[in-house]
Amino acid sequence: MKEFTNFGFKMDTELVFGKDAELQTADMIKKYGGTKVLVVTGGGSVKRSGLFDRVAATLNEGGLPYVELSGVQPNPRLSLVYKGIELAKAEEIDFILAIGGGSVIDTSKAIGLALKYDGDIWDLYSGKQKPIPGEMIPVGSIHTISAAGSETSGSTVLLDDVNNHIKKGMMYNYIRCKFAIMNPELTYTVSKYQTGAGTTDVLAHAFDTYFTYLDSYLGDKYCEATMKTAVKYGPIAIKDPENYEARAELMLAGSFSHNDTCRIGRSGSPMAGGGHNLERQISGKFDTAHGAGLAVMMPALLQYDLENDETTVDKIAQFAVRIFDVEPDPKNLKEVAQKGVDRFRAWLKELEMPATIHELIGRELTDDEFEMLVNSPNYLPNGLMSGFGHNTKDDVRKIYASVR
Repeated sequence: MKEFTNFGFKMDTELVFGKDAELQTADMIKKYGGTKVLVVTGGGSVKRSGLFDRVAATLNEGGLPYVELSGVQPNPRLSLVYKGIELAKAEEIDFILAIGGGSVIDTSKAIGLALKYDGDIWDLYSGKQKPIPGEMIPVGSIHTISAAGSETSGSTVLLDDVNNHIKKGMMYNYIRCKFAIMNPELTYTVSKYQTGAGTTDVLAHAFDTYFTYLDSYLGDKYCEATMKTAVKYGPIAIKDPENYEARAELMLAGSFSHNDTCRIGRSGSPMAGGGHNLERQISGKFDTAHGAGLAVMMPALLQYDLENDETTVDKIAQFAVRIFDVEPDPKNLKEVAQKGVDRFRAWLKELEMPATIHELIGRELTDDEFEMLVNSPNYLPNGLMSGFGHNTKDDVRKIYASVR
């Protein structure tokens, strides 16, 4: 009999889904009390696509003054958050609107938290100080890539580019957007590579929750449906970028993989295990796409556990059968599991994702860089995935070495 863990569930974010959904932006901001807006954007694609102008028009028509903070990069930077804090205070901002990908949303959340905190915002990410429950300037989002799920999750990740290039995240229910405007058409222009990386990230959030010590039948089914959606529609979106069905399914899967639905009746969380813990410092150090790094580390983790811990075989075999349609064979579970890992790698190759760290960063790791990864804070006392596999620091070293 499976043992259920105690859990809480609260998903505050209001979804506005469909074509032209961004035209409701001003109404949604006013619904949640905004009167002056900080609009946070990335590298300029939202302006080239015309999205920024459409949103600005709704703000102007709604009588909402706004100022802009642009320049968010993948792996969101602490230095830009500091700049945003100063701007928001000077302009007396009371609402933050993120237009872009997960890094834009996470930057916005960091600024929103900082405006309610007297100390250094990095204290909250490093764990030196716990945030005050409920204390965040309201944030809304219009996301333009299906990947991080930050638009409906209670998580946020930040890279300390000021001091040590450590990448840290945290998760609390009150670190959620008030609304998430979701128009699949806004993801049509995402490149093949970023579509592949985003799809991998979507699967990874369910993956890291799926492989836990305590679980539930319903929780497994939520995770499996999410992963199957990514497996089916990722390749379609890459081959046919303007396939609305594929983009819509990936957009919804990206949000629901990370808004705690997959955690029903189970322990662990997407921010506390597995591929994310192994990957986080790779992208922090080498400024690589988060999803691409996950593509390297997830199969490596499964392969290592399969070869070194017999207790993991049943669940990996279940993953093989239910996600990658491997023929079940109760008498040869390890063979079934291995076929699943192989098909997982083949699917990632179809998404044009890297298979090694060498491929990911475009060169060999130095010995010092390798030791930095091994010694970074990337594993838990009870393993990489909340008890599943019970990976030690020595195991972490061997997993990194297998894909070096």
